[in-house]
Amino acid sequence: MGVVAAMPLRLVAEIREVCSTDLALDSYHDRGCSPDRPALEEENAMAENFVVVHGAWHGGWAWQPVADRLRSAGHMVSNPTSPGLAIDDDPRGVTLADCVDSLVDHVERSGRTDVTLVGHSWGGYVVAGAAPRLRSVLRRVVFWSAFVPEAGQSLYDEVPPDYQGLFGQLAGASEDNTVTLPTEVFQGAFMGDADPATAALVHSVLRAQPYLTFTNPPVGGNDYRTLDVPLHYVLSADDVALPPGEFGWAPRMPERIGATPIEVPGSHEACFTRPADLAAGILTACGAA
Repeated sequence: MGVVAAMPLRLVAEIREVCSTDLALDSYHDRGCSPDRPALEEENAMAENFVVVHGAWHGGWAWQPVADRLRSAGHMVSNPTSPGLAIDDDPRGVTLADCVDSLVDHVERSGRTDVTLVGHSWGGYVVAGAAPRLRSVLRRVVFWSAFVPEAGQSLYDEVPPDYQGLFGQLAGASEDNTVTLPTEVFQGAFMGDADPATAALVHSVLRAQPYLTFTNPPVGGNDYRTLDVPLHYVLSADDVALPPGEFGWAPRMPERIGATPIEVPGSHEACFTRPADLAAGILTACGAA
């Protein structure tokens, strides 16, 4: 992988703050808009109204560095945590449909309109499943280094055999049918552009992922592709969480929605290591850069 470039100290400090405070422990972290209270910010026709969905093992807190930059640019951001992944959640029996239902409920209760859904990694399944039910308030969907669902194909079906074996083994050995991401996999394949200590800190606040959310087929199949809603793809250039080649992110995933990926620097965890670049890439996808 080569030598990891030193991360700016201010960015390391920001990551430590996110991972060392109650942001990473909140059962529901959503700065800017709660599910019971519409956002109070003055509406701006040029502003984006983002609802950002995290990947497996993470929570809404993982979006905080990017969300802060998007808010500083005048946009609204809501970053909910999916069921089973908050500190007090019981992950047993949580399904992909539960996660989709939770996102739909979050958006509907917020009262927001012209919503841009952004899904990272496994979160692609969540935003794609929710999109048809949110059509009346949906502006666009952005996938960032994410799975773009294919009807009948679960995440388990889309990953390399080595991952399939690992996930099945870990779930079978757990007491609650969850998958805990091994440290060495996270540091090597997910956050290889950070120093080991910083990657280990982020890994320390990850949660065990309900295994059913990996093995359930996509909710709604390919319905999200039929909504006449723009679908965009942002790709982290150094993302090897899925190994390049047959199982790589690109061109496989963006081709499913006819998208030309917008490339940004960084790894699968660019939300921590390159948040400004990622925020800029998302805004470029939205035509708001």
